[in-house]
Amino acid sequence: MITSTSNKQIKHIIQLQKKARLRKEEDVFVVEGPRMLAETPKELRVALYVAESYADSWQEPGAEIVADHVMKAMADTATPQGVLAVVRRPRYTLEGLLSVRPAHLLLVEGIQDPGNLGTMFRTAEGAGVSGIIMHPSTVDLFHPKTVRSTMGSIYRVPFVVAEDWRGTLGQISDAGVTLYAAHLQGKQWYDSFDYRSDCGFLIGNEGNGLTAETAAMADTYLKIPMEGQLESLNAAMAAGILMYEVNRQRRL
Repeated sequence: MITSTSNKQIKHIIQLQKKARLRKEEDVFVVEGPRMLAETPKELRVALYVAESYADSWQEPGAEIVADHVMKAMADTATPQGVLAVVRRPRYTLEGLLSVRPAHLLLVEGIQDPGNLGTMFRTAEGAGVSGIIMHPSTVDLFHPKTVRSTMGSIYRVPFVVAEDWRGTLGQISDAGVTLYAAHLQGKQWYDSFDYRSDCGFLIGNEGNGLTAETAAMADTYLKIPMEGQLESLNAAMAAGILMYEVNRQRRL
């Protein structure tokens, strides 16, 4: 049993929780709690840690037992849930995402709130999105808060981070996917379009929206009705409305 927070393994996991660069370099991330562990494919697990007080209720070969205070130091949550694992990042390609037709893509640029990105993944799974493409400026998908917010959808919704954003958008357009931008300059309501063929939605930063360069690559601008004095919705909410309109049309 590991009883010291100075243990090399424990110090490394604490750094993985804090540093996106380290997670990227090692191609791993950390998940916490019984629910997320149950969602995690076993073939992706690298290491499993169980708190001493939880050892009787979670018995698994190869698990490392740690003292409760050590688990508390390792965990990102204020109240640790007794189990924690280091997990390999799922891997997908743009070609793989585009092989699913009709395409239903979400393309996000500059989302900064981990909860918003996690909610988008969770909603995308529910709406039947075929893939999510993220601009490099988007918050790290493997940030502990983002991972928790996905509620397991991180393992089931294919995704790529597009280092060459402009080139990726061009490749998607060349593949016959119509790109729609949720934009203040949109003239038509979002539900006036036919989304039964290949489509993708561009969603921008919570405060500033899409950059001008990205917006210019959209085939069409659209808008969501706003009552009262609002100018825009929360980015995850706007994305959810658009994704579920595709779901509604395709079900009909």
